[in-house]
Amino acid sequence: MESLYLLIPLSLVLAFVIGVIFWWATRSGQFDDMEGPAHRILMDDDSTSAAPRGKDADKPD
Repeated sequence: MESLYLLIPLSLVLAFVIGVIFWWATRSGQFDDMEGPAHRILMDDDSTSAAPRGKDADKPD
């Protein structure tokens, strides 16, 4: 029974901290664009060249 005197306030403090972290993330824009990064990874980047990279980059064709 004495453990409840410790566990109940700790759980209330933990719930408050989680609520503050969620509020901060919402206000700072963490959830504004949920689909953008998922679509951005699928986009082709045509501006890069098809030159080899690494140790074969210095060798002529």
